Amino acid sequence: MRVEARSAGFKKELGLSDLVLTQILFIVGLPWVGVAAKQGPSHVVLWLGAIVLFYIPSAAVVIYLNRSMPLEGGVYQWAKLGFNDLVGFLVAWNLWLMAILNTSEIGLQVTQYLTYIIGPGSEWLTSNPVFIGLANLVVISALVFVTVIGLGVGKWVHKAGGILMLLVFAAIIILPLLNFAKGTLAEYHPLRTEMPVLTSIMTLNLLGKMGFGALGGFEYVAIHAGECRDPVRTIGRSVAIAAPVIALMFILGTSSVLALVSPDKIDLIAPVPQVLSVGFGPLGLAAAIAPLAIIALLMIRLAQSSVMFGGATRLPMVAGWDNLLPAWFTKLHAKHRTPVNSILFIGAATLFLGIVGLIGVGKQEAFQLLWNASGVFYALAYLVMFAIPLVGLGLTGQRPPLWLRLAALCGFLMTLLYVGLSVVPIVKVESRSAFALKIGGLVIVTNLIGLMVYLARRWKANSRSQMNSSIVLFRPVGQAELDLIKASGFAAFPPRLPEQPIFYPVLNEAYATQIARDWNAKYNPDRVGYVTRFRVNQELLKRYEIQTVGGAQHQEYWIPAEDLEEFNRNIVGPIDVVGVFREEKTD
Repeated sequence: MRVEARSAGFKKELGLSDLVLTQILFIVGLPWVGVAAKQGPSHVVLWLGAIVLFYIPSAAVVIYLNRSMPLEGGVYQWAKLGFNDLVGFLVAWNLWLMAILNTSEIGLQVTQYLTYIIGPGSEWLTSNPVFIGLANLVVISALVFVTVIGLGVGKWVHKAGGILMLLVFAAIIILPLLNFAKGTLAEYHPLRTEMPVLTSIMTLNLLGKMGFGALGGFEYVAIHAGECRDPVRTIGRSVAIAAPVIALMFILGTSSVLALVSPDKIDLIAPVPQVLSVGFGPLGLAAAIAPLAIIALLMIRLAQSSVMFGGATRLPMVAGWDNLLPAWFTKLHAKHRTPVNSILFIGAATLFLGIVGLIGVGKQEAFQLLWNASGVFYALAYLVMFAIPLVGLGLTGQRPPLWLRLAALCGFLMTLLYVGLSVVPIVKVESRSAFALKIGGLVIVTNLIGLMVYLARRWKANSRSQMNSSIVLFRPVGQAELDLIKASGFAAFPPRLPEQPIFYPVLNEAYATQIARDWNAKYNPDRVGYVTRFRVNQELLKRYEIQTVGGAQHQEYWIPAEDLEEFNRNIVGPIDVVGVFREEKTD
């Protein structure tokens, strides 16, 4: 069944406001203003560079590809149609891994937020790996529950998260002004700028992160194209509305972080709660607002995880439609009509990786490790997406305009920069080489696993296709012939003897059993007869007529001895022994 036909069965839950707020929620990652503030006043130049070199190109490419291919599965479908099934599958695989790893950070972030809500005295608990693991279990269980219920509920969670995000960033942006008015902040210049050190690895690392890392995500809502009202028009309009809003949120939000927290003290896991706590602190009665705002941020992070988690469950489903993953992943909940098996599997994998990421590393390093690895998985999918207008789309006959190809090239190079420097941590870690090896090894091993899964599924699909186009036959044989069949690896029948011009496979097991039991087992010197079963391509058998040599069940093919070699080449699968008959020898 075609993707369009399958997508027609979805409820069209998503409209323009849903998509705009979901994009604001999904793209505005809470840690990015802290990452950008690490560069000091030069963040303005870096943000503008990231917007020109990545943000605008990615928006243009997403709008173009979505108009050309508005299909459920988004970038997976674009890659499959632009290149081939293997590329499409690996794109979905990497997006899936990204969502799992990104969501596995949730325990670290929740416990860090609790530190700001409860106070510094709680660090003995919130830094405890067991407590972090329990937080992971509770949150991921809640995500599984919400995702099983479905998008009808999930979209309201996402919209609420988007509105909360706008309100929290409004508070962040106004906090330096309130502190300046009260006199607790000596000066505030939100757009103060200085040139970054462009030859610094750290600067390039942050530029890549602020480009692809912070500003990527427009394509994610296209995964739900089959659940949108008028996806061609609505998704493009939502990108155009959300893009400038998100750009202002990042630039002004980073300025607030820098105004209230010194760069060397920025908390990369939870910079926004840190800013709210520091900014509201000197404001007297207004300080009571800080815990509430931080709780709102916690709700935002949970809503972001819900967006990512829900999208991740769609990718195995559409890959299952194409028989690239087991049909098990496409099973829908009887009541809610959601891919329940996929949801449970992703939930278990997310919990496992979240716990494993805590082993043998500090809290900040664990967060950086999971965050960087999930970013690389995401970036690999983006490299393919940008490559589609450059070298893909040959099979579709489309020729993207030159300006779009230039935009795609720009986005491709920015994403490549991010991938190349993601193995470089921006916090102090116990071993930089071990950090790099963990990320590189994880990316390589998991993609090799993905390749093996794809090849195994393709092999199984091809085998099934061959089985569907083949016919089961039987042949009774004696011990000598069976020994020769065994010597071939149960793959072929031995050549006929000069006095045997015809090879006789039979059409049913009862006839083969009769011959093996009543002839081979009685009259062969070794007094044993075997029934073998095998499959042969039906195209070959169309050359030969079915011969009936007695009763209605006595049907067989007469294959000339000179055709036996070709007959053997058309055997599908192994030759199986399904019956053994022995006759006691008598003196």
